[in-house]
Amino acid sequence: MKNEFILAFNEVLEERQLPKDIIVKALEAAMVSAYRRSVNASNAQHVDARIDLDTGKITVFAEKEIVEEVQDPHTEVSLAEARRYNPEAELGQMIIVESTPKDFGRVAAQTARQVIQQRIRDAERQAQIDHFEQQVGEIISGNVQAVNAQGLTIGLEMKAEGTMPRKEMIPGERFRIHDRVRALLAEVKDSPRGPQIILSRTHRNFLRRLLETEVPEIYHGIVEIRSIAREPGERAKVAVSATQTGIDPVGACVGIRGVRIQAIVRELHDEKIDVIEWNSDPSIFIAKAISPARVSGVYLNDHSVNGKTATVVVPEDQLSLAIGRDGQNARLAAKLTGWRIDIKSLPEAASEALHRLESDESLAMIADLEQDSMVRVRDMLARKAEGRPLTPEEYDFMVKFIDRVENRSSSRRQPERQAAEEAILSEARRTIPASAFSTDLLDSGIPEHVAYILQEAGYTTSGELALQMKTRPDDILRLNGIGPKAMSEIRKLLERLEQQKQIEDAKAAAEQPVAATESETIETTPVAALEQPSQETIAVPVNEPEVTKPETITEPIASTIAEEENFADIFTLTVIEPPIITDDDEEAYEIETPKKSKKDKKKRRSAKVQIEYDPDKDMTIVHKKHKLGDDDSGWDY
Repeated sequence: MKNEFILAFNEVLEERQLPKDIIVKALEAAMVSAYRRSVNASNAQHVDARIDLDTGKITVFAEKEIVEEVQDPHTEVSLAEARRYNPEAELGQMIIVESTPKDFGRVAAQTARQVIQQRIRDAERQAQIDHFEQQVGEIISGNVQAVNAQGLTIGLEMKAEGTMPRKEMIPGERFRIHDRVRALLAEVKDSPRGPQIILSRTHRNFLRRLLETEVPEIYHGIVEIRSIAREPGERAKVAVSATQTGIDPVGACVGIRGVRIQAIVRELHDEKIDVIEWNSDPSIFIAKAISPARVSGVYLNDHSVNGKTATVVVPEDQLSLAIGRDGQNARLAAKLTGWRIDIKSLPEAASEALHRLESDESLAMIADLEQDSMVRVRDMLARKAEGRPLTPEEYDFMVKFIDRVENRSSSRRQPERQAAEEAILSEARRTIPASAFSTDLLDSGIPEHVAYILQEAGYTTSGELALQMKTRPDDILRLNGIGPKAMSEIRKLLERLEQQKQIEDAKAAAEQPVAATESETIETTPVAALEQPSQETIAVPVNEPEVTKPETITEPIASTIAEEENFADIFTLTVIEPPIITDDDEEAYEIETPKKSKKDKKKRRSAKVQIEYDPDKDMTIVHKKHKLGDDDSGWDY
């Protein structure tokens, strides 16, 4: 029969839904704390507790010293008792022996209660945090427990509570206690009072997850959600595309007779949802995003002062539909496409085209070509202002006129656009290492299937992909098969390339000062300049014969100076001892002196020449010394 302790232990595990090992460790730590309090043990003493999960028996082990005579049984143990645990134990050693008190069950129950409760609460809170952090961005459901001015309190699994603030609730929704609610798990925070779980029904990813739930093609990746623009409770626009040929992405999302989309509309409190087919051409995509309004023309301006701007021309009767209530349709279309959209009626666009042709000197050539058309359009606008109707043919003529003017104006701006694009490309290329343009995409570290998709689109190297991501990342996202996960892998590649570029720049910067220092040293110590003092400062007495500069002395001086790198160290070499002049070297020294006898010539063989630099006079002095005898006396000049 199982012990009551084991039954209670298993009941706690089942009730709290906690891992078994965490609770066992908490109980063992509580037993150690209870033992230290009961016997007043020191914190320096090693104490360990073990729980037998089969019988529920608690055993405490403590570290004690082996002595001959035990005076304190809490810290000492006899040699005979110690050898029961270790036959090789000796006096003076420390040994871990069983030290469970006799009445430890009652003391442990009283002391460990608070510890166990706190550990269970901590373990329960950590388990809740770990569980819900893995579900961030997913839809979870719960029951409404409380409704107040701040929002809802929703009971979740694992006895956790989530909060849904008012701003995260769809306007117009009303909930009652015990209602079942589905919401997106937006955020999980840890706080002293437990985990704070924030739920949302207004987040656009809530609509994304609902579409994945209701449309199997989206869940399996056959249809991709390209972008979502949403105003909760009012209206939403979703752009979808198919990754396989022969699939209708809009039809797959709507379902037969709209059963799939209607289930989502009911969940979102009758929020209207427009499903649009995504297109790689921005003009076509923007025209579809303005739906249900009919569009006559879309004209793009990438280099506008206000950013990417698209001028959308619609018939006059479609203007209010294109703008929507309070500008809602145009606002959602701009969020969906990422372009700033300027919607104009057909007469307004024609009037602006006429005014631009008449006032802009850069369009004078186009105005000359369109003289007849300008007269006819001006007449149409005058009749329209008077309230007279226009024929459909005249409206078509006006549409073609606007299209010609916009296209020709755009073509004239093409050189400026190309110059701006080239400047952007050159700036982006400087941030990419040169080795990346020779690295194949299959060797770049991105997943193989993503690399094949990019290669089919014409990107063969890591440098080309990085250059495109830095200039036009939307072109990469438009490729079929490139979704959020693929884009995250591509961004990781960009981070690696940026780190590689920083390392290369740091190495280049470290090598540059060294090269500059060497060049400066070489430039500031020219040999010819340093030899100049030797040529100008040879001093002799007034009455003595003139001494010319010996050529053989210049060579050791020049070689010594060339070997030195530090200019300041050159003048520390004040004395240079040239070789002793012999008969062979005598011809090199052209000293103009009177002819002397053979005896004097013999003495001259032992002469020594000494050169030294006088810093006070800033000149080089030549000393010639003759040794007359064994002593150091002699004469010099």
